[in-house]
Amino acid sequence: EPGVAYAVVDAFEPNGDDNPVAPRTALQRVLKEYEKIGLTPVIGPELEFYLAKQENNVWVRALHRTGRVYTTGAIVDPDGTFLHMMRMLDQMAIGVFAGNHEFAPAQYEINLWHGEALESTDRTFLFKTAIKDIAVRRGYNATFLGKPWAESEGSGFHLHFSVVDAKGKNQMHNGEELSEVANQMIAGILSHANALTAFTNPTINAFKRLGPDTLAPSRANWGYDNRATLLRVPPERGEGTRLEIRIGDGAANPYLVIASVLAAALDGIKRNLACPAPAEGMAYDNEAAAILPVTFTEALDALEANEAFKTYMAQELVNVHLVMKRDEIERYNAAVKDPSTRDVTQWEIDEYFADF
Repeated sequence: EPGVAYAVVDAFEPNGDDNPVAPRTALQRVLKEYEKIGLTPVIGPELEFYLAKQENNVWVRALHRTGRVYTTGAIVDPDGTFLHMMRMLDQMAIGVFAGNHEFAPAQYEINLWHGEALESTDRTFLFKTAIKDIAVRRGYNATFLGKPWAESEGSGFHLHFSVVDAKGKNQMHNGEELSEVANQMIAGILSHANALTAFTNPTINAFKRLGPDTLAPSRANWGYDNRATLLRVPPERGEGTRLEIRIGDGAANPYLVIASVLAAALDGIKRNLACPAPAEGMAYDNEAAAILPVTFTEALDALEANEAFKTYMAQELVNVHLVMKRDEIERYNAAVKDPSTRDVTQWEIDEYFADF
């Protein structure tokens, strides 16, 4: 928008102290702990979303034809809305470099360059807000909601991350092997996986995206280039060595996702946790790893019992998250006839669709 500045700012208490429940502040707290041990996290986000419009007061997908996976051009963008988004985002200079139609009709993904954690998270936040604003101006709604339609694939927030030293050298590998630090980070994330889902999957709807055979994880496991695991190690080595956490939901707050993932990994480093063996093949069937929470209530219970997130992200933030999200569950239970349904309810559409 010509002549308009668009900025991300911090929140403070009236006396000037950091606000302990501000998500951006929580991320900065975690990053300071990495600084103390001489490491700098680098992250690269991947987010999926749908384009939808209203017909007779019902949200429907902008496209309905299947079989357009990973394509571009007019066949998946007949009125040029996606191309317009890419051009507008390019003018924002937030690191957008690629985009394509995703697995389901009217589902898209746009990729951002990796970078140091806080700067990259700011760009992710700006990206999500810009996508929604641009879509509305073109007569659509862009929703990052994890499972907007029960019969369609969910939208994820996949996060690639690594750590570098003071000279910017990747610390995740020893030649072709993962480094001790990388193994410790994997172990930390797996040990806190249940509580982690309370931040990476922060809606009732998010848990309808997870489960076996969904391209989203169902167990607290990891593997080499295994897309059925919670944590995947991509095949690149050298400076490209990194981890990818695949559980994140598109509706999640970027600051809380990245702060919680990095906090769990940091705890693994500080406690020198041992990394379990990687899962192979169809990881959904690997019973050696624990099943992740299947409801939001289970995830919140795990967060309430978890001390690491209270330490690294702030007790006050965890308390507020628990109170707000338990209230959300109470409202859902009161409004829905069968709260255990795997179908996407009208309550979820009204609560989340346009705003997330």
